Order: sequence, then C-alpha cells, then structure tokens
Amino acid sequence: MLITRTHSVAETEAAGESFARSVQPGWVIGLSGDLGAGKTAFVRGFARGLGSPARVHSPTFALLNEYEGGRLRLFHLDLYRLNTAEEIRGAGLEDYVTRPDGVSVVEWIERWCGESQATEGAGPGTLRRIYLRTVDEQTREIAYDCAGA
Repeated sequence: MLITRTHSVAETEAAGESFARSVQPGWVIGLSGDLGAGKTAFVRGFARGLGSPARVHSPTFALLNEYEGGRLRLFHLDLYRLNTAEEIRGAGLEDYVTRPDGVSVVEWIERWCGESQATEGAGPGTLRRIYLRTVDEQTREIAYDCAGA
C-alpha cells in the first residue's frame, strides 16, 4: 500500500490529478474517509487529470454527477446518504460500475462493498481503493490500495 501526505487542499487535488493520468476505462475508484477528509478535493484533481474542464462538486444530494470533455467520462458517485447495497441497487447506481466508456469514482465505497476488493457488477480487478485520513487541519494521509494497478 502506497501512502502519501498532502498539506493543503491544492496538494490533495494534485494527488488526484496525478492518479487520474494512469486510470483505464472501466476502472472503479473507491474512496473512503471521514467527512472533510478530502474525497471531493481528490475528485476535483482527478477530473483535471483526465483533462475535463468540468467544475466538480460533491454529488451528496444528487448521488451522481457525470463529467465529460476529458479522455474518459467521469462518473462521480457519493453514497453517503445510502446505507446498503440494496439501496444502491434501488437507486440504479450499479450501472455506473460497469461502464466501459469511462471511470467511476465512488465516495463512501464501503457502503457498497464493505472492506472487500469487489463491487457487485464491476469487472474482475477493476476496483482501486483509496483511503483518505485527516491528520490535522491541513494535512491528509492518502493510502492507495491498488492491487493490480
């Protein structure tokens, strides 16, 4: 597991931007971390790393935001308001982890698949887990658990 620290929102965004340069179509990036840990900041940088001109914001109330204009479509899901895999399926979100035409970034992925390395419907080996942890007011620890990446 690769672990890095960032010391500002801009550095967290830069970490997301750097990671996005290596993603492949069909990947699911699962983000875990407490409220305020930097998940959405990471996704803002991630979109930039895909070359998307979109203005990324948290889809907490919409559940899903879709961004185009980069080398891959970005499906940004936020599962904070959902508690079980059944609720996620009921919301129709499982279709977004099987899209070969883009990459899905899922905040609160543990609400879907717990701590396992699989999400229902995702292809084998497509899930990459990233854990964000608040160290102090400015510092975040980002742990990349990306077996097979």
